[in-house]
Amino acid sequence: MRAAVIHEHGDRDVIRLVNDYPTPTAEPGWVVLRVGATSINFHDIFTRRGMPGIRIPFPLIVGSDLAGEIVETGLGVTGWSAGDRVLVDPHPSEASGGKFLGEQLDGGRAEFCAVLVDQLVALPDTVSFEVASTLPLAYATAHRMMFTRGHLKAGETVLVLGASGGVGTCCVLLAKMAGATVLACASSAGKLERLAAIGADHLIDYTRVDMRKAVHEIVGRPRVAGTGGVDLAVNYTGGKTWNDTMRCVGNGGRMVTCGATAGFDEEVDCRYVWTFEQSIVGSNGWTRDDVLALLGMVESGRLEPVIDRVFPLDDIHEAERLLEDREVFGKVVVTP
Repeated sequence: MRAAVIHEHGDRDVIRLVNDYPTPTAEPGWVVLRVGATSINFHDIFTRRGMPGIRIPFPLIVGSDLAGEIVETGLGVTGWSAGDRVLVDPHPSEASGGKFLGEQLDGGRAEFCAVLVDQLVALPDTVSFEVASTLPLAYATAHRMMFTRGHLKAGETVLVLGASGGVGTCCVLLAKMAGATVLACASSAGKLERLAAIGADHLIDYTRVDMRKAVHEIVGRPRVAGTGGVDLAVNYTGGKTWNDTMRCVGNGGRMVTCGATAGFDEEVDCRYVWTFEQSIVGSNGWTRDDVLALLGMVESGRLEPVIDRVFPLDDIHEAERLLEDREVFGKVVVTP
């Protein structure tokens, strides 16, 4: 089958397009999908580059977020049939031995993909494969981060760093749905214009202005008395931005993080944390409930995931480059 395969860690040139990769078969408890679409995440790029402590079985097909149609069911699979449209929840399970799809198991950058039956989510006919493929890693992670861990409420102010990416655009969309005021940070006028179009109330180009000063001009400096600052700050970028972010968080506010795409070695001035009784909250991944909630929002028309571009598999190198060089707004999707 046609597939994008890596045989070693490295730059984008280690991704090889092949026509003769073995087509998977449905083992007991598994199904084989004809892949309709797979979206690209920074997790895919980190997998290709190599992550400390995580061993990758080569050769490997990367790609954790995918949707498609069942073409074969294995022994013992009930409730699913060939032709069923499905979204895959790639979260590791006991049945998979804790292995992550697209990291220790072949993923979605291919014509076909084998997945465990307990990873399947029924996909309504009204939701495209392309849209469905955006949901688990980026959107479900954002949903858990904003609500389960961040406890976002109507009327609050939210600061989103890296607002133009897949997670960031979802945070903006969800915050506006919840009735919050959003301060969105991005690196260009074009991205900020698009953030305004999806509902961001205040726009900050961090390449042109000091982010912390800009936030203070909008919402005021945090005061112990309770005024100023934002209620919730979303920082999944890292890269030495935590100190400035915490200086934007108001009294009793919180900062939530689900990653560090620009670097994980951070510093925080603890005096501000205790003085303003701030909370630093971690959020790791998502649950099936997050995926189902988002799918319901999409089906009802309340949520429209932001897709920058859809590429054919042959253009996988360019698709990854756009994400790696931060030239995208929202999600990048690949179809076989």
